[in-house]
Amino acid sequence: MTLPAGLKLGPYEVIAPLGAGGMGEVYRARDPRLNRDVALKVLPESFAADADRLRRFEQEARAAGSLNHPNIIAVHDLGSHDGATYVVSELLEGETLRGRLASGALAPRRAVDYALQIAHGLAAAHEKGIVHRDLKPENLFLTEDGRVKILDFGLAKLVLPEAEADTQTSIPTVSRGTEPGVVMGTVGYMSPEQVKGMAADARSDIFSFGAILYEMLSGRRAFRGDSAVETMSAILKEDPPDLSESNRSLPPGLERLVRHCLEKSPVQRFQSARDLAYDLEALSTASGAATTAPASASRGRMIFWPAIALLALVVGAIGGSVAVARLRPARPATYRQVTFRRGLSYPARFAPDGHTVIYSARWNGEEPRIYSVRPESPESSPLDLPPALLASVSRAGELAILLDAGESATSSSPYMTLARVPLSGGAPREVLRDVDCADWSPDGKDLAVSHRVEGQSRVEYPIGKVVYTTKGDIDDLRVSPDGRLLAVTDHPTHGDTPGLIVLIDPSGAPRTVTGGWYDVGTLVWAPDGREIWFSASKTGNRRSLWAVSLGGRVRPVAQVPGSLNVYDLSPSGEALVYSSTYRSTIVEQSLEGNSERDRSWLDFSTPIDVSSDNRTLAFEEWGEGGGANGNYSVYLRHLDGGQPVRLGEGLGLALSPDGRWILTRLYGPPPRLVLLPTGAGPVTPIPGEGILYEEWGGWLPDGKHVLFGGREANGPSRIYLQDLVGGKPRPISGEVAPGEQFNLPISPDGTLVAWRDVDGAIRLFPVDGGDARLAAGTTKGEVPIRWSSDGRTLFVGRTAGVVLKVTRVDPFSGKREAWKDLVPSDPAGVQPYNYSVVISGDGKSFFLYLPRHIGELYIASGLR
Repeated sequence: MTLPAGLKLGPYEVIAPLGAGGMGEVYRARDPRLNRDVALKVLPESFAADADRLRRFEQEARAAGSLNHPNIIAVHDLGSHDGATYVVSELLEGETLRGRLASGALAPRRAVDYALQIAHGLAAAHEKGIVHRDLKPENLFLTEDGRVKILDFGLAKLVLPEAEADTQTSIPTVSRGTEPGVVMGTVGYMSPEQVKGMAADARSDIFSFGAILYEMLSGRRAFRGDSAVETMSAILKEDPPDLSESNRSLPPGLERLVRHCLEKSPVQRFQSARDLAYDLEALSTASGAATTAPASASRGRMIFWPAIALLALVVGAIGGSVAVARLRPARPATYRQVTFRRGLSYPARFAPDGHTVIYSARWNGEEPRIYSVRPESPESSPLDLPPALLASVSRAGELAILLDAGESATSSSPYMTLARVPLSGGAPREVLRDVDCADWSPDGKDLAVSHRVEGQSRVEYPIGKVVYTTKGDIDDLRVSPDGRLLAVTDHPTHGDTPGLIVLIDPSGAPRTVTGGWYDVGTLVWAPDGREIWFSASKTGNRRSLWAVSLGGRVRPVAQVPGSLNVYDLSPSGEALVYSSTYRSTIVEQSLEGNSERDRSWLDFSTPIDVSSDNRTLAFEEWGEGGGANGNYSVYLRHLDGGQPVRLGEGLGLALSPDGRWILTRLYGPPPRLVLLPTGAGPVTPIPGEGILYEEWGGWLPDGKHVLFGGREANGPSRIYLQDLVGGKPRPISGEVAPGEQFNLPISPDGTLVAWRDVDGAIRLFPVDGGDARLAAGTTKGEVPIRWSSDGRTLFVGRTAGVVLKVTRVDPFSGKREAWKDLVPSDPAGVQPYNYSVVISGDGKSFFLYLPRHIGELYIASGLR
């Protein structure tokens, strides 16, 4: 029976009917408390008496109500009135994807845009343990401002992790209709496992997603027969026609992505919506295929069609965290502590005897050394070698080590020299310069390496044969037990921690086995070569231990309150792990005197800039406290006292000359530049369509122009000039090294900017776009910090252990003058390669950024 206009259900006043479906009737209603119109769905009285239908209806609302994502319809309320159960959601303006497809295929640019939004929505829901199981064009709503909303969670299933299922016997049994063995979903978009009546997890949604993307690109359904039975048979046995048959200009990578989604076996598909979104974003970046949905929805007058309003109200959720299967937690393990001194331990390996541990460490701020230790003794013995980091130990007992580590201090630095030396002792023999990391082949005859070449990390196996390149960082690299494959951690943005695990076949194409991680560290191969164990986190910088199969299935292995890195696995299954705490502090020092003042706030404080009057400090937080989900937080601290003020999300780049704005990079997709107000005012976006923003920038003295680092798709990193009034960004430089410094020093008169070129030398780039010139008096390896207030000299820095040596250089005459050696009072665990400073305008005070890693090495037994 249709409810009359004016009837009130709780606080909501019915205005008019909008439609009806199998699970209820939909009405336009008014919420007088917030003065807004809403969609109100009522369960019919005949259904309300059915306990199973009522349970599913309430589950639908709870599932969607637990989510808060721009690509999932918002649920406002769930209630009952006079025996009638109802759910309240937002009203939407636009049409369903089914309605849009009635006019044919979408342009690839638009299809990828929609697909990327759907993938992000799926990721958000899968992360909450919610699987949609009925994804189809009818359940995707296109708003008038270009946003996609996922609807209809009537078939959504809250996935109970096995860890809970094994222990929580009080969980209510899922009733018939959501059990394996019962076919759920819509024919034509169901996954093969749904057709077979098997349990459906997040990968089932990915199959349905692939069928939808296929239809968006081709204008025809991926699977369709004359009857439901024939359609289901096609899903199980047939592949849809090639997309290139209907669109020859379609990028091959996009067709491969669709095929990967539509694999018959769940193990062969994308293992998470996060991975899927990552690849879609890469495609859109490379080809310019995708546009970005507006940041907020329009709140204009709504247009309602019965079918649309019904879909807008049948609330639900989809999503996907990283490629993590719902598996049991790791079994209880035992840990034997191996190291006991205070500081930072670097890569470690088991010696060929499988018992002795070889490791490198920087204890109490000393130079990095390589040590050996037997687990039964707490005493480590230094090897008779120069300062170095360990890279790898061969089965024959030969070490691969990284020299010059006293200057750069970590295996992710591009300034180390690879050498080899017998474990028994001898003089190291240099092999290759500018190496990031290295690993021996199983027979000990060859080395796989990653090193920096012209601003890129290049993987070679054996040395000289390039098998993979990236503009980002390769932080770890391992050869498989059979010597046929390589596994690497690829951080696509140079100098940042989010990344992915890539599997490299030297005779074939590389393949991402898992991606979308917020922070990725070390990796090792399982002894049988069937899995890769790696250290990573979904949010923040506290890494846990995971394992991924070669097919992309991820499972958790171990988690501790701090952060875990895995360094080695013995044939018997013992793991060499490093448990640590990682945080950074801001320490203020003055030019005269050695007193320190802590200016930190949460767990990972990083200075951005200090105001011209030296009264306020802009800084950011990017750890667990301020950087969850990859969105850093920008703060302002008044140096005369008081608590810092959080200004908003993003990576702060520079404070404006008048102190009113902070130039900020927002993480995407895609990344954007905005002006974040330090006081009252709106966040102001900066134009720059088509530019992939990087993590450095600065202001011209006039406060009307900014410089920033960025690149066009597949182009080199450059410095761009942007007029804040508008217009297209203009490159003022040729190719420069991305991410090689923390700031963008601009001369006080606004005519020159200092930056390290791809060859490591400091050059002065004219803001008007003229020819760059070498900064006289500077040397390779130094980093420009800032100009003096009179514009005559440039402060440059170079790390030497935990000392940051700052020199004042006249970049025109070449005259050099030692300014100050910056030394933290507590050097233990400080990472020199990442050590930086912000100097005040008058040069009388400075703010040290001290990333600190303190931890112990353990041998873990019982991990599986």
